Amino acid sequence: MFVLAFIVSIGTSYAQKDFNTWSLEVNGGFNKPMGPLTPGYLSPTLNIGHIDFGARYMFNEYFGLKGDLGFGSFNEAKDVSPTFRTRYASARMRGIINFGRLLNFESFTNRLNLLVGFGGGIGGLKQDLRPIEDYDIDLVYIFSANVDLLYKLSNKISLSGSISPNLNGRQRFTFDGAFFNQPGPTNGPELPYIHATGTWWTGTLGLNFYLGKKEQHADWYIAAEKYATKEELANQIGEIKNMLLDSDGDGVPDYLDKEPNTPSGARVNSSGTILDSDGDGTPDHLDNCPFIPGPSTTNGCPVEEIQDQVDYFEKAINDQYLNVFFAFDSSKPLAFSISSIHFVSNFLKKNPNINLEVMGFADELGSENYNITLSEKRAKAVYDALIQAGISAARLSFKGYGEDTSVDKSSADARQLARRVSFEIK
Repeated sequence: MFVLAFIVSIGTSYAQKDFNTWSLEVNGGFNKPMGPLTPGYLSPTLNIGHIDFGARYMFNEYFGLKGDLGFGSFNEAKDVSPTFRTRYASARMRGIINFGRLLNFESFTNRLNLLVGFGGGIGGLKQDLRPIEDYDIDLVYIFSANVDLLYKLSNKISLSGSISPNLNGRQRFTFDGAFFNQPGPTNGPELPYIHATGTWWTGTLGLNFYLGKKEQHADWYIAAEKYATKEELANQIGEIKNMLLDSDGDGVPDYLDKEPNTPSGARVNSSGTILDSDGDGTPDHLDNCPFIPGPSTTNGCPVEEIQDQVDYFEKAINDQYLNVFFAFDSSKPLAFSISSIHFVSNFLKKNPNINLEVMGFADELGSENYNITLSEKRAKAVYDALIQAGISAARLSFKGYGEDTSVDKSSADARQLARRVSFEIK
């Protein structure tokens, strides 16, 4: 019983868990003494004659300790061997590994599990044929292993099929008891430095009874956070969809939009804020002169006609107040910056003697060659849009300049500003 006491002392030192840790086991079935046997003595291939009782404690879903007491007897193979009978008892303790959890059995079944154990203990053999009667029991120490296949009947009971090889150390007599198993004197309780061995197997069927108030035992427990339920996945997908909503239709999703109620048609930046390029208090989408300051009474245009209006537009374009922005790794203009293309095309139509270069840029994420190609695709997309708006291709050119290294590449907002197409009047 010292094995069970040791397990109890370990078990009580651990904090409360989300699963049951204790189980009681009872098994019965076959045994087979492999050797040594006296020449001429044989045992059945499967001898019915073994029973054991055990208790197991699991530290977590993967590792535990098991102690058991085993009893049985070996007998001769009928009609082919002289008769013999050897009774035995053993006490073993083994470390247990829950291979079913380690190998993720739960991915294809929630009924089967596999436990493997290694350890040792002590035992005693009492051979009826033993010729030496100086002591009553042949005491041995035992190295033992086990492989248990479990089938879950309910949360409280499982069926167990087990195979257990055992190696006896310092076994004095053969399993049948008719022959002395090691050199040296046959009398006396001790034979120092002599370690003759004996090998035997058991194969059993049994039941595991799980103790505790939790729903699952550690053999079958799966941490809830490891696998999301359908409802949890649906909620997460719903949250993502809500984040991507664009309530005001300005091309900036609500979770990034600093002005979520932008009027329809308003020109905004990458944060969803309405643009006022000339700073005159009239937003660009209401300003008839978006790059020339003017009062709201004249729709953002100056009261007196300004002769160098073309110079203002050229400065706005060349100083990159007008840009077309793109999403990460995309050559499709974002919706909120399409109006920049309209402004440029209208300016070119009113000034037929002006030519324009379309310049594409990318952020610093990705390789240099890849960013050159991506920036050129962006420039080509805006170039094509201007041609579709009625601008002659002879007045336009485009080029990809690759990475814009002037922005802070560690800032997501700054990288967004780098994903753009700008213009230069030639």
